[in-house]
Amino acid sequence: MDGPWVGTWRPHPRRGPILAEFSTPGPKYWIPGTTGHASHDPTRDKAPAYTFRGSKGPVAESCSPGPRYFIHPSITKIGKYVPPAAHVTGRPKTKSEVTPGPSDYSTEKADKHVYSTAPVQSMASRRKLTDAVQTPGPAAYTLPRLLGPHTVYTHANPCYSMRWKSMYNSCFQDLAKTPGPAAFANVELDVYKKRAPKYTM
Repeated sequence: MDGPWVGTWRPHPRRGPILAEFSTPGPKYWIPGTTGHASHDPTRDKAPAYTFRGSKGPVAESCSPGPRYFIHPSITKIGKYVPPAAHVTGRPKTKSEVTPGPSDYSTEKADKHVYSTAPVQSMASRRKLTDAVQTPGPAAYTLPRLLGPHTVYTHANPCYSMRWKSMYNSCFQDLAKTPGPAAFANVELDVYKKRAPKYTM
C-alpha cells in the first residue's frame, strides 16, 4: 500500500483471481434462433408457417371411366327430379250398404250438452248389500287417546301432577336426626378473609 498514487487512485494488491488470467472457450456455444421453423428456440412462440406444394403428378392407371357414361339431366345429387303431376283415375267402386237415415237419430238428448239445464234428480231403489260388502261397525275401532303427553297425531299441552309435601324443614320432621351446631368444625378466618401478617423470631 506504499506505491505511488496514480491521480486520485493508488494501486493495491488484488484480493482474488480475475477472469483475464483464464482462457475461455470463445463462441463455442450456440443460442437457438427465434426466426424460421428449423432449430427454433423452444422457449419462444412460433409464427404460423405455410409451404407451397407442386401439382400432383400423373398416376400410372386411371381410376375413373371418364366421360363414358351419359347421366340424364333429371338426376341430381339428391335424387331424381320429378315435377308435380296430377293423375286422372276413375272413381273407385263402392259396395251398396244399408246406412241409417236421419229419422234413426234422436237429437233431444244432446241439448243438455249444448245448453245449460237445471239439475235433475232421479229416484232409484236401494240396492241389496252382499256379504262381501259388509263393513265393521263403530265399536270395532279403537280411537287413540287425545289427552295426556303421549298422543298419536295431536300436540299435547303441558301436564302437571300433584305430589306430596316435602318433609324438609317441616313440623313433622324428626329434628333429632339432623346435625346440630356442634357437629360442624370451625373454619379459620384466614380461609375466606384477608390474613393478618405473622412474625416469627
